[in-house]
Amino acid sequence: MATTSTTGSTLLQPLSNAVQLPIDQVNFVVCQLFALLAAIWFRTYLHSSKTSSFIRHIVATLLGLYLALFCFGWYALHFLVQSGISYCIMIIIGVESMHKYCFVFALGYLTVCQITRVYIFDYGQYSADFSGPMMIITQKITSLAYEIHDGMFRKDEELTPSQKVLAVRRMPSLLEYVSYNCNFMGILAGPLCSYKDYITFIEGRSYHMTQSGENGKEEVQYERTEPSPNEAVVQKLLVCGLSLLVHLTISNMLPVEYNIDERFQATASWPTKITYLYMSLLAARPKYYFAWTLADAINNAAGFGFRGYDRNGAAHWDLISNLRIQQIEMSTSFKMFLDNWNIQTALWLKRVCYERASVSPTIQTFFLSAIWHGVYPGYYLTFLTGVLMTLAARAMRNNFRHYFLKTPQLKLFYDIITWAVTQIAISYTVVPFVLLSIKPSFTFYSSWYYCLHVCSILVLWLLPVKKTQKGKNIHENHQLSQSRKVDERENSLGEDSFSTTNSICNQNQEKASRPPSSRQ
Repeated sequence: MATTSTTGSTLLQPLSNAVQLPIDQVNFVVCQLFALLAAIWFRTYLHSSKTSSFIRHIVATLLGLYLALFCFGWYALHFLVQSGISYCIMIIIGVESMHKYCFVFALGYLTVCQITRVYIFDYGQYSADFSGPMMIITQKITSLAYEIHDGMFRKDEELTPSQKVLAVRRMPSLLEYVSYNCNFMGILAGPLCSYKDYITFIEGRSYHMTQSGENGKEEVQYERTEPSPNEAVVQKLLVCGLSLLVHLTISNMLPVEYNIDERFQATASWPTKITYLYMSLLAARPKYYFAWTLADAINNAAGFGFRGYDRNGAAHWDLISNLRIQQIEMSTSFKMFLDNWNIQTALWLKRVCYERASVSPTIQTFFLSAIWHGVYPGYYLTFLTGVLMTLAARAMRNNFRHYFLKTPQLKLFYDIITWAVTQIAISYTVVPFVLLSIKPSFTFYSSWYYCLHVCSILVLWLLPVKKTQKGKNIHENHQLSQSRKVDERENSLGEDSFSTTNSICNQNQEKASRPPSSRQ
């Protein structure tokens, strides 16, 4: 019988007992399914063409707070406290410095809540908890603070192209601010979206697009018929169903903890250890696929998430998608994996840290990512290892990849080898993230003789590393190796985009001299 306690409602305890899952996880899934139905109702009966923005903000906020109270009880008050104090900071401090104060307060408040949850109330319980939604709210608070600072204080010539697109030119009202942070579509599982995209959706301007002309200066105003999200929602729900089925069956058969089983370590051959490591971490991913894809479907069902039309006029509903499963499983580089995993969080890290860091941006970004994720020691061990792996992978690709691009056969051979190495390196890196505690994490790494750590250090020691610079101009970018061009073709979606977020992605691919945030 599932007897895990919860701070939220116990109304669904009989269902929890029936399906043998903790009550907090059952509450989460049921609330997300309710949010899906509410999203369909919201789009049908409170469409922007029928209802004022004020009513849409009110309803979205009240529904979000109700779901939070159902799942987390009085702990949901933390969401309002964090948002309310952050809003006061923005108003009182002013646009010149409020982004710094909001960043420190929001991240500090989140960290205090995570410490109390982990070390006082519930250490080691890896299930739904109130700090999860707070992680998303923290992203929103800090992102918006920087966007307001960029739009209302900094000069346009000081901004990067992406910062210009995201810049917010007026202070949001309290209702808009709370609606953005606590709306029912993203209160439980996100994903993060830009403030401008959210307000555009609420006000019904998503389909009144502006497309840049060929010379990059002219702007063509046009209106497209509102596309239906039904097909995208159905496809994502099918992915959710399959992911949930895999999680409830195969995932339990391949526990990550078995990698540190004494008998397994003593008797298993190295091929067996490598294979099981990969399979166990592969089996650990479907729960994330389920949660993030369901969250994406909820937003789409409400009419939010439309990114634009491709050249053939097909609508794409991946504006705030958080992952691309096929690219994740077929990744041939550490960067490609991270480019397609937890996409919105990586964009947040890039916008608030990587682009603005003056010293060691990669290390600072990984450190911020570790703090944001929580206070389990395993998180920090994973991200410290991730720094090594990222830098070593970058050095290897810069020094060797261009030799394998001369013929299709060499390129195929290179892709097969790098796929295998990438999957093992990712699995090796994230084991502590799953195990959480420091002792089992070191038990795992010691059983592998820290081999990938040693290899990474040797690579960085022996191979020349090309340092990236903020000030590289477009001509210098054009001189990058042929492998960079191949990377762009591999990761490109090949689609026109007219939304805020996608414009950023395209501009960064063409103009940014750096790799994205935590991903490279």
